[in-house]
Amino acid sequence: MFEQAFKNIDDVLWKDAGCTSELDYTEQSSWLLFLKYLDTLESDKATEAALDGKKYSHILDKPYRWETWAAPKVKDPSAGSGNGLSKNGAQDLSRSQVTDPSAGSGNGLSKNGAQDLSRSLSLSKGQNPSNSKIDHNTAITGDDLIQFVNAKLFPYLHGFKAKATGPNTIEYKIGEIFGEIKNRIQSGYNLREIIDHIDELRFQSQTEKHELSHLYEAKIKNMGNAGRNGGEYYTPRPLIRAIVAVTAPKLGETICDPAVGSAGFLCEAFDYLKDQNKKRTTAQDRTLQERTFYGKEKKSLAYVIAIMNMILHGIEAPNIIHTNTLAENLADVQEKDRFNIVIANPPFGGKERKEVQQNFPIRTGETAFLFLQHFIKILKAGGRAGIVIKNTFLSNTDNASVSLRQKLLEECNLHTILDCPGGTFIGAGVKTVVLFFEKGTKTRKVWFYQLDPGRNMGKTNPLNDADLAEFIELQKTFADSPKSWSLDIRSLSAAEGWDLSVKNPNGGEEIAHRTPEAIMDEIAALDAESAEVLTNIKRLL
Repeated sequence: MFEQAFKNIDDVLWKDAGCTSELDYTEQSSWLLFLKYLDTLESDKATEAALDGKKYSHILDKPYRWETWAAPKVKDPSAGSGNGLSKNGAQDLSRSQVTDPSAGSGNGLSKNGAQDLSRSLSLSKGQNPSNSKIDHNTAITGDDLIQFVNAKLFPYLHGFKAKATGPNTIEYKIGEIFGEIKNRIQSGYNLREIIDHIDELRFQSQTEKHELSHLYEAKIKNMGNAGRNGGEYYTPRPLIRAIVAVTAPKLGETICDPAVGSAGFLCEAFDYLKDQNKKRTTAQDRTLQERTFYGKEKKSLAYVIAIMNMILHGIEAPNIIHTNTLAENLADVQEKDRFNIVIANPPFGGKERKEVQQNFPIRTGETAFLFLQHFIKILKAGGRAGIVIKNTFLSNTDNASVSLRQKLLEECNLHTILDCPGGTFIGAGVKTVVLFFEKGTKTRKVWFYQLDPGRNMGKTNPLNDADLAEFIELQKTFADSPKSWSLDIRSLSAAEGWDLSVKNPNGGEEIAHRTPEAIMDEIAALDAESAEVLTNIKRLL
């Protein structure tokens, strides 16, 4: 439905001198998608208010609304007559007439039903995109468009941060997003073309949102494969789904990712909870939307991507805060600040300043080790965690590593360690493990699983869900197998530094030597990919 629009947007960004990488493409697409989404949200809320006989107060002043500066509309004479209801609109209207038994008395409409009805009525009033088109006689373009966006729109939107009542409001998110990122599109004509494509996208039906979320995830994945620092934004989704399955969140529990990145963990947890609880009440849906998922992110681009990714997955106002998690003093954490579940892939290899290290009982410059201390602290008693970390954590002999392993084993039940093969993270160049633990009881036994997909993984052979199916099944009972075994913690000692780098007693890890045929196949695949890129470049020249 929208795949071609996404491709067209990337093609235009490719041509623009201000955008040079997949990171730029995703960033620039994101702020435009956000404003288009905000326009749809405001339109829905205005119609809902009208249904209740109330007046809606718009968030944005009229000159800064999408419908004014980006996509002023005129009736399309070629659209013909009719009631203005698209097929999706008609379906939404019929669905909205179904009474939600949990909602009590009233007009018989659930919140979602009211939204569907308001969308349908919006369409019948001529807001159906199939009945109108952008009025290019009044829409600004060229240098005028760039001047408006850079000198008026972005400063206006940034100003919302000062007006916001709190970090979880939509006003705060508007101000935060547009105070941190910049418009990198240099040509006003390119920007106009991109806006026209963005305006083709719709956020109204669940089908539309579902497709947009998949297309956006694909952009994030491409960004993760693009080299530079793109990989820090993308954790393979099959691995995330396995982590979510093992931690097994339940409705009503709180889930946090304090190193949220592109919000892949929270989005997959949201999908898991919806799939596990198909018959939800309106109150449970509200809990899912507002009081279940929490995240924090330090970097501006990742913050914007996380917000947009969660919105496209169906969370209207994500509880994502733009902050440096590690700057928080652990001594200040109270019970109200704790969560049932923490799932995360914290950045590793980075270094934090001395003043940040002062916030932690075990001081180290290794970012991932500081994050792990934070994760333990913010878990509730009995809380569960699934954390990706470098495999060297299991055996490093420096004081910080030894102390942190001891802390983890004494304060938590480290019940499972998933050993991931090289190539799990494309381009990362490091091996990782996933630590699964529960807070509040000491570790007595650790179950290890050595993931071996039976092939060399990489860009053309990424991790998939089938690779992790056996791990998920065996982990339920901590069963022994050729790939899994258990370790009694009593066999470890402080003198040996609580070393957890235990070899597989069932034969260990075999070195997988690639056949010449496999190497030639990968070279051919990469050559084909390069040829496609060159063809696209030539087409744009």
